[in-house]
Amino acid sequence: MAKCSRRQPHQQRKQRPLANAELPSSLNLAFESLEKTSKAVKTTGLRRAPLSGGVKNATQRFDLPSPCVAVRNLVEQAQFAHLCTLMSHMHHRRAGYPFGTLVDFASDGGGLPIFCLSPLAIHARNLIEDPRCSLVVQMPGWTGLANARVTIFGDVYQLPADMQDAAREVFLAKQTNERSEKWVLGNFMFFRMHRITDIYFVGGFGTVQWIDVDEYLGSTPDAIATNQPYRTLQVLNETFSQDLKQYLSPHFSLDDASFISIDATGADVRVRLGSEFNVERLGFADKVHSLDEAIAAVKGVLQEC
Repeated sequence: MAKCSRRQPHQQRKQRPLANAELPSSLNLAFESLEKTSKAVKTTGLRRAPLSGGVKNATQRFDLPSPCVAVRNLVEQAQFAHLCTLMSHMHHRRAGYPFGTLVDFASDGGGLPIFCLSPLAIHARNLIEDPRCSLVVQMPGWTGLANARVTIFGDVYQLPADMQDAAREVFLAKQTNERSEKWVLGNFMFFRMHRITDIYFVGGFGTVQWIDVDEYLGSTPDAIATNQPYRTLQVLNETFSQDLKQYLSPHFSLDDASFISIDATGADVRVRLGSEFNVERLGFADKVHSLDEAIAAVKGVLQEC
């Protein structure tokens, strides 16, 4: 019987020195105030084309958020993302390979992602050795490649002890449920993408571009996207579910029509008929900043039919 050849022991590679980056002294938690505009949107109602995250390749045709603001809105509204780190040398033959995992995250006031990670997790250990990573954020209610997503490249570091409490408050403000409160108070550490190096945005078919990092960091997300957007979407769905299906398809019955994201100029609706999904856009006549304004805007659109 032939003997199996013995695997040669893995030769330890030299660890790449990490970039010398200083952590900022405090979290940026403040949003700049939004100026309420009186400029009316040129067209209202339904755009019958695949749209996502308030972005389309014909951004100049419609009064939609700019790509930078659209990415900020997407980062604010998405609860989960795929974090891809580099396997550390403790994993021997796997060292250096990308390791992707699903994580929940929040964003500080400046658009930098915050993570709550266990020190025992593979991705946390990877980041401690090498902070380089990418974060893939996709729109809520993902239905396919026509939907918006963004890949953010950067360096993630563990926050110092005097910033952990502030990060916890930011994280819990977004991940608000009983389960998250229990495990966030356990043996977890907060990390932040301290430095963003590149942003690759796909707003759907035909909308692909690299976003300037300084423009992203200098932009302000829409207030409606930062002020409890999940609650806003829940109320809109509970209030307009039946009317929305009738508006979108007056001649035959849809199986489902649900609001999945919202911005100042409109809302995205996931439509399902059988096994087929699509994302449609409702444009508002005026920019919205609060739940009450969003309810009034949707009611105005639906009354057009």
